Amino acid sequence: MSVATEICRIAADALGAQAPWCTEVAVRVGHDSGLEPANLQFCLEALLTQPPFVGARATILAGVGDELRVDYLEVDDDRSGH
Repeated sequence: MSVATEICRIAADALGAQAPWCTEVAVRVGHDSGLEPANLQFCLEALLTQPPFVGARATILAGVGDELRVDYLEVDDDRSGH
């Protein structure tokens, strides 16, 4: 859960004021990262039900080696009013 919490913190910092309109948080997880992708997805989905990410989905992408990074953030531009 601590890794998922940190991922959400990184995403919120990157999004700034657009966080309420985030629709997807994608994370790349390598097979040697020490994380179980299904467990990380479960934890992220639990956290993404809370502000500022209400309704965003978690996507786990296969990475290489010990890779672990936020790969991309998807924002609904129509809702943001920008």
